[in-house]
Amino acid sequence: MNREDFKILDTGVIYFDNGATTLKPSVLGEATSDYYNYYSSNAHRGDYALSIKASSMYEKTRELVKVLINAKDASEIAFTSGATDSLNKIIFGYFKDYLKKGDEVLITKSEHAANILPWFELSDQIGIKIRYIELTDEHKVTIENVIKAITPNTKVISLAHITNVVGDIRPIKEITKYAHEHNILVVDDGAQSVPHMKVDVQDLDIDFLVFSAHKMCGPTGVGIIYGKKELLKDLKPIIFGGGMNSEFNNDGFRRYKEMPERLEGGTPNIAGVIGFGFVIEYLQKIGFENIQSYEQELKEYLIERLKEIPEITVYNSTSESGIVTINYDGIFPQDLSIYLDKYNICTRAGNHCAKILKDELHIKNTCRISLYFYNSKAEIDKLIEALKNPNIKAELI
Repeated sequence: MNREDFKILDTGVIYFDNGATTLKPSVLGEATSDYYNYYSSNAHRGDYALSIKASSMYEKTRELVKVLINAKDASEIAFTSGATDSLNKIIFGYFKDYLKKGDEVLITKSEHAANILPWFELSDQIGIKIRYIELTDEHKVTIENVIKAITPNTKVISLAHITNVVGDIRPIKEITKYAHEHNILVVDDGAQSVPHMKVDVQDLDIDFLVFSAHKMCGPTGVGIIYGKKELLKDLKPIIFGGGMNSEFNNDGFRRYKEMPERLEGGTPNIAGVIGFGFVIEYLQKIGFENIQSYEQELKEYLIERLKEIPEITVYNSTSESGIVTINYDGIFPQDLSIYLDKYNICTRAGNHCAKILKDELHIKNTCRISLYFYNSKAEIDKLIEALKNPNIKAELI
């Protein structure tokens, strides 16, 4: 699907590391090049035509993000450097004041480091407790297990919508409904969901959502914070400087701007944000329903083909996303990934920034195959052919 838009595919590369970052369509390079070549200037800083155009294009992307996730207002959208930056700004800019000693935050052992380490740090700073929602035998989250984990001290549930190793799609709508009935806020790590499916923040009733542009054909160095307006008014900046203040005096008095400027101190990745706007329009033309259904078709095909290889263990064959996590008996995952690279096949090996998932999988490292809409069944066939090589272990040497 749309393979002609990705020039890197002309080299013959087979790219199955989309969970880490995606390939970039020509429209992104053209948009960022246009900015740098024809109206390169700072946004929201100048009263001249070039700066006004840069500002207008920058804000156009904010409006496009608003439509993408169906936010009520563009002021609920702030640009960051990525989902990790977004989570840190939410956790230390909002929850550091909202939570108190003894309050509980629910996460899972399959979360990405970006949704674990900041909570650990906050626990050290103010004494909150981190508790884990029990996973099913298939390493999934159910609403029943969420309810079972909630106590009178639970104040926050912070979960990936889709996890980056297991690839399960969490029942976020049901979770937020139950959480809000018990005065619990929900943080949604959408890094693996927003690129692959329609995410409607109003329908899901999410309190905070984060995601990264680079995982959905966009540039690196651009991330998104979405938050409900009534919550964002109390979110304090943790980065201070130009662009986020309205005034300050030599006696220490300062007044900061309203959202979203309050969270966008300093010169942002203007070219990246503008380019991301073009990418959003590109993905919307393809249609997220089409992306999700095609990925599911590819995933089912991949699982069936992997069953042909008895040495392969698949850890998440029943998960709903385009992420497939495997190991090959007797081959260390990194060695398997290096072997596949000889055939121009890109996969990801390691713990995938989910270092405590080993408590659930009972294995530390895996090889991950993550799909996107520009992958094909023909590419999967080449992967299977390489994995079926009777001399595979000999070629590792």
